[in-house]
Amino acid sequence: MTTTNDLLLPPPADRFGRAVAARLSAGTDELSYEVRERLRAARVRALEARKQAEVHAPVLVGRGGAATLGEGLSLWNRVASVLPLVALVGGLVFIHVIQADRRASEIAEVDAALLTDDLPPAAYADPGFVQFLKSGRE
Repeated sequence: MTTTNDLLLPPPADRFGRAVAARLSAGTDELSYEVRERLRAARVRALEARKQAEVHAPVLVGRGGAATLGEGLSLWNRVASVLPLVALVGGLVFIHVIQADRRASEIAEVDAALLTDDLPPAAYADPGFVQFLKSGRE
């Protein structure tokens, strides 16, 4: 539970940054004037860069327990995000249909070979037929 004092404290990142800045500033008394001015100018540039980065930072939008980057989802963004899923499902259905057709063709070829062969289909189920085939190859 947050208290009023917790809300007044700076975030941990700011506290760390202030501690580092204080530590760096502690040793500047021994440096020459030129070096101190260059350090001060570098600090000013860093602060300006941080302010510009904060202005252009993307907005975090919470959606159902997940954070997404953006300014909200428009109709086109939603269509564009669903389109890969539709393509994936379509591809899987296409592959399934092709595989089913190939399997049906293979079964039809086997059935046609069985029905047009000189042997009756019951001969293939006979256990002695397997022995006959093995002995015929040797």
